Amino acid sequence: MTSFKENLITETKRRIIEESIPRIKKCLASLNEQEIWFKPNEHSNSVGNLILHLCGNVTQWVGSGLGKLPDNRLRDLEFSEKGPLPTEKLIQALDQLELLIHETLNKITEEDLLNLHDVQVYQETGLSILVHVVEHFSYHTGQIAFFTKWRKNMDMAFYPEDLG
Repeated sequence: MTSFKENLITETKRRIIEESIPRIKKCLASLNEQEIWFKPNEHSNSVGNLILHLCGNVTQWVGSGLGKLPDNRLRDLEFSEKGPLPTEKLIQALDQLELLIHETLNKITEEDLLNLHDVQVYQETGLSILVHVVEHFSYHTGQIAFFTKWRKNMDMAFYPEDLG
C-alpha cells in the first residue's frame, strides 16, 4: 500500500509533468513566435509570459519553498518580457522545470509536507505548496490552451477520446 505522501507526489507529477507541460508544448508547436508573444491588451499576458511565469512560480514554490534552494525569482520580469524569445528556449525552460520537480519531490519527507515553509511573504505547509502549484499550473495551462484554440480554431485533442 502506498502512503499519502507517495500518492500526493505521484498526482502532483502527473498533473504537471504528464498533463499540463505536454499540453503547453502542444500549444507551442501550433503557434509561431509572433503568436506566442501576442498580448491582446495591456491587462493580458502572452503565452510566452505565462510560460515564464509558470517556471518562475514552480521554481520558487517547489524549488525554494520545499527544496530550500536559493530564491532568485524576479517575478516582474516574467510579465515584462516582450519577446520574442525562441520557442526552443521556452521548451527548454519547461524541460528544466520537470527536472526540478522530479529532483525536489523525490527528496521530500512526510514532515516536509506538514511543516511550514517560507514562500514569498507566506508561510505554507508542503501540502499547501503542492496544492497551490498544481492548481496554479492548471489555471495558466487552460489560458494557454484557450488562446491556442481561439487563435488557430482547432481542437487540441488533449484527451484520448478526442483522437477517435
